[in-house]
Amino acid sequence: MKQPKRVTIYDIAKKLNLNPSSVSRALNNGGNVSIATKELILKTAEEMNYKVNSVAANLRTGNNQTIGVIVPHINQNFFANVIAGIEEVTYQKGYSLVICQSNESAEREIKCVDTLTNQHVSCIIISVSADFKDSSHLENIQKQGIPLIQFDRVADELDTMKVLNDNESAAMEAVSHMIAKGYKRIALLEGPQNLNIFRQRKAGYLRALKKHNLPVIPELIMENAWTKELGATATRKLLKLAQPPDAIFASTSDFAALGALEVATGMNIQVPQQLGICGYSNESFGTIANPSITTIDQHSILMGKTIAQLYFNEPDSGISISKNQIVSIRPELIIRDSTLK
Repeated sequence: MKQPKRVTIYDIAKKLNLNPSSVSRALNNGGNVSIATKELILKTAEEMNYKVNSVAANLRTGNNQTIGVIVPHINQNFFANVIAGIEEVTYQKGYSLVICQSNESAEREIKCVDTLTNQHVSCIIISVSADFKDSSHLENIQKQGIPLIQFDRVADELDTMKVLNDNESAAMEAVSHMIAKGYKRIALLEGPQNLNIFRQRKAGYLRALKKHNLPVIPELIMENAWTKELGATATRKLLKLAQPPDAIFASTSDFAALGALEVATGMNIQVPQQLGICGYSNESFGTIANPSITTIDQHSILMGKTIAQLYFNEPDSGISISKNQIVSIRPELIIRDSTLK
């Protein structure tokens, strides 16, 4: 369907037989325009449904109160809550958000960066995609003088502000909890190891096993099981082993944990009596699953607020910032029925 033409100051000037510069001054409350002419221009602009082109105005003034946010998925509880936390702070400051979704694609992530830099946003906030390969497109943001804040999934090598979770400690706590409940053969569903968060969670899993003198069993570590479907596939393989696990730590997400739970239920394996399951990220469905899913809450709304406060250089007094501008937020283990053996 053909879009109607946007009304410009030139259209208003043509209708009133005025100079476009006079129309511009009137609309921007400038001088050298009589009161009667200004009132006529404003009335005509309203009648013609004229809207200010904010992008063009920002380019002229160099003042763009817009922040770009790039996330892998908009429809996941963690990222949705981070965005909500950012928006809560930016709205109070009169800033708007432009939200882009990479959908776990490095190619789409690069296009998102190009779109936001072309719009001359004031800042870009990003959590990189699972397909992340190199940081050259992020370096270009810095070269253009646009502040860059990374969160959750980050390019470690880049010197930027970062807001992170203490993933290693959280994973260690979750696995230690399962060991305390009597589980001994704990499998790990791990994510792509090119991403910092999944390397850290695996490190926490290994630390917990070492602390409690349990052996590391390679066949119980399943690579790239970070979606519901991949979590289900990995769980089927694990439960068909001659010595299957008695617990699964889905370090990637609650979606992977849900996939594991559905497979176990389909195989008539009782959770948590025969198989404990722990997820990560505290998705909303975790409380209504049967049994409810033990998980790790990343305090995502707090993370979003912290990100925005860093941009405005107004961090909360309770936030500790390292010399290299890194903020670490401690996640919280939420124990539910799926690990209460």
